[in-house]
Formats: sequence, structure tokens, C-alpha cells
Amino acid sequence: MRDLLALTENPDVISFAGGLPAPEHFDLDGLRRSFDAALRRPGGLQYSTSEGNPALREFIADRYTAQGLPTTRDEILVTTGSQQALSLLAMSLLDPGDTVFVERPSYLAALQAFTLAGARIVGVPTTADGIDLDALDRLAEQHRPKLMYAVPTFQNPTGTSLDVATREGLAALAIRHGFRIVEDEPYRELRYSGDPLPYLAAFADDHVVTVGSFSKVLAPGLRLGWIRTRADIHSTVVVTKQAADLHTSTVDQAAAAHYLTTGGLETALDRIRVAYGERRDAMLSALPQTLPAGSTWSSPHGGMFVWATLPPGHDAAHHLTAAIEQSVAYVPGAPFYAERPDPATMRLSFTTYEPSTICEGLGRLERSFARP
Repeated sequence: MRDLLALTENPDVISFAGGLPAPEHFDLDGLRRSFDAALRRPGGLQYSTSEGNPALREFIADRYTAQGLPTTRDEILVTTGSQQALSLLAMSLLDPGDTVFVERPSYLAALQAFTLAGARIVGVPTTADGIDLDALDRLAEQHRPKLMYAVPTFQNPTGTSLDVATREGLAALAIRHGFRIVEDEPYRELRYSGDPLPYLAAFADDHVVTVGSFSKVLAPGLRLGWIRTRADIHSTVVVTKQAADLHTSTVDQAAAAHYLTTGGLETALDRIRVAYGERRDAMLSALPQTLPAGSTWSSPHGGMFVWATLPPGHDAAHHLTAAIEQSVAYVPGAPFYAERPDPATMRLSFTTYEPSTICEGLGRLERSFARP
């Protein structure tokens, strides 16, 4: 994956590989004003508490509450991106040898975090509607998991979302079998069609820890994420955060708090939802002509990714060489599996480029499949 992303930094390559927000939609002027405001305040560059900026935590908590999940500021821990959130939870909640369930396929960086913690990772089968709850029930009886990791809304890598019935069923199984769910929601605000879905925590609050991020809606360079903790683990996670890096950048937190509390988020979301929705539509419209006959793909209501499955006998990693020769790239699906990868799968990101460039890139991809 690292080699692929380094290769596709070549400006001549149209890369559908990285899950990158479109830089032209970063609100540079608004963020600049917020950083100026943060730097004018006494202590703006001073040490701070491990929990994070109070105004930022208050904003996050209030947004959860407004979306039907009552939350207080004291339940929010600010992290250096959602990737650190996953690492902190893995270090805080897992002992070597504990079993963690993940969706099959699942987010690559989460697999890495749980592997580094010494966990045994078991993939749970998924269907077109999301997690196979019957399979999860059987596997939970067999393996007694400590955690289940899920991206319920616009999942990375598939782009799919769990419907309400599956969310409710997943929460019920967590209660029945006594495992905790880590609910990762970095793409939730990037909805372009369909109706909003409830948080998993709304069905089993004591069993669900929710993780979020501003990377996809403000800018990934801010490295601002958070954990909505529960009372029984809060102090442990805070101490783990303190040991890891003391606290997340105070000036970045203060600037984000100013930007968010002065109304910047809704303006940014309105802009990027329109742009990303057009880009999703451009990709979905072109895929029937792009991929080999018999391929299938997801049609996400939001997020950043389309997940495609090539016909039997195709290997997406093998095809990538021909794609790179045509100056286009994608991510083969195999790295997203904890076990038994499907070599015919591939992930395509649609957010980085204008629709015209997406169509050009998919034209190149079509030509790569036509090569012997």
C-alpha cells in the first residue's frame, strides 16, 4: 500500500487509490482566520489537558446530542486523528491474544492497530445489506470476542452502510455475547442521497465506543479526531493518551473550535457534499463501460469509495500493473481482509478529482483491462 501510494504521487497518474479529500475544497481563508484567532489568545501555544480543548469537546458533544445521541463534553477525548483513536482503544482495551471481530473486508489501518496490540482478528462475513448477523452470532459463540470493529456508515473500503435493522441486531448481539463495539464514523457527514441513519450507540450505549474525525470534512492535515468514551473506560483511555503524546496540538484544537463554533462546518459541508455527490455520480455512470463484463460494484449514498468485484478468474493486483502503465491507479482489495482475501476485489476513491478527470481516469482503466 505504501509503495502504491508513493508511486501514484506522480502528477501524471490519475489515482483512485488514496482516500483523499479534494484540496480545492479546503476552506483556507476560513481556517486562516481561525488560526489567527487562536494565536491571539493567551496560552494558545501552551501545554493543555489530555482530554482536549473544552470548546471543541463541547461542540462535538452537542452535535452528537442534536443527532439523537445525548452526550456531554466529559465523554469526549480529542485525539491526533481517528487513527490514534483506534490505537488508543486497542492499547487500552485489548490484551495480547484477545479476539477482535471485523467486517470482511475492513479498514486496513484498523487491522494494523489491532494486530500491533497482539489481537487475534476474525473476519465476519458480510452480505449486500451489511454484516451477516447469523454468522456473527455463531462466531461469537465460538470465539468470545473482546471487541467488534465496524464502520457502519459509508464503510471503508466498500462504501456500504448498515441498515437500521442490522444496526439494531448488531447491538443486540453485543449485549447478548458481552462484547464491546468500536463504531468508527469518519464519513457520516458525507451523505449525498438517502436518509440519515442512527448511531450504533443509540441501540446499546454502554456497549459502544464511537470514534469520529474532522479529516474528511475540514482537512486531514489538522489531525483532529476524537473518542466518545464510556464511563467504565474513560480514565484508562485518558491515561493511555497522556502516555502516548500528552495531548493533541493545542493550536490546531483552538483553531478548529473557533472555526466550528462560528458556523464554518455547515458551510464547508454544503460545498463538499455537492461536489462529492457529482463525483460519485460520474464514477458510477462510467463503471459499466470501464470494468469487464460480469463485474459488480457498490452504489454508495455517501462517503468516498466504490468497491468493485471483477468476474471470477480476475486478480485485481495482477491487473494493477497494466493500469499503472496507463497512468491510472486503484487499490487491490486483498489488503482489506484479515483472512482469506478475495483477489477479484478493488477499491476506487471518487472524491479527489473533478468529474471530467474521473471519466478520463476510468477511460484509462478500461484500456488497461483490454490489454492481454
